[in-house]
Amino acid sequence: MLDKLKTAVYDANMRLPKLQLVTFTWGNVSGIDRDKGLFVIKPSGVDYGDLKPSDMVVVDLNGKVVEGNMNPSSDTPTHTVLYNAFPKIGGIVHTHSEMAVAFASARLDIPAVNTTHADTFYNDIPVTEPLTKEEIESAYEENTGKVIVKTFQDRGLDYDATPGCLVGQHGPFTWGATPDKAVYNAKVLEVCANIAYHAEMLTHKDIHVPQYLLDKHYYRKHGANAYYGQNNPDSKNHAAREDK
Repeated sequence: MLDKLKTAVYDANMRLPKLQLVTFTWGNVSGIDRDKGLFVIKPSGVDYGDLKPSDMVVVDLNGKVVEGNMNPSSDTPTHTVLYNAFPKIGGIVHTHSEMAVAFASARLDIPAVNTTHADTFYNDIPVTEPLTKEEIESAYEENTGKVIVKTFQDRGLDYDATPGCLVGQHGPFTWGATPDKAVYNAKVLEVCANIAYHAEMLTHKDIHVPQYLLDKHYYRKHGANAYYGQNNPDSKNHAAREDK
């Protein structure tokens, strides 16, 4: 079942250590088949060097395992909540990448301070409130997903335009149209956290980028009039306009 998706999720998981986003087994990637209402996720606590595509676990959108010989990631309930709440996403990543975890530990958003951030994230990357004692003791991983959703709702954020979040005192979750894109966003988030930290060590000023610069860089790559790269239909027309 879902052999192609299992391979894609396996490949995406294997990119995490290569991109230095995980230590030991501290991370996971999932990917969803929306037509079937099933997603594939890394098994819990298995070393990346021991993983095989056939080890990936298939789960339904109620969080029930429907195929697999291993326990799915302990973060499966979080992924389940996000897939149900954010219908456009096709893949989810959770890591404990160090600088992102530092911001999560400090309970600080990752500020949009440069065009590197603006290319992928349209807003500051938000941090949630820490889970309460009751939320942790009742349904920890499920409530982790719920606090992400609540943060986006309360702040009026578009999950498609800001494809990531920090869970307060925990760490980052990112998502994207595919598992591979979710991994890309996880790496960008970590880079943005690292740059923001060092920039804020150099000055106490408000160094947020102005809205017009954020708009320019974000919409070069996203939306109907995107022109960055080779696959956006408006790229050649934009180049022609710029040459005039």
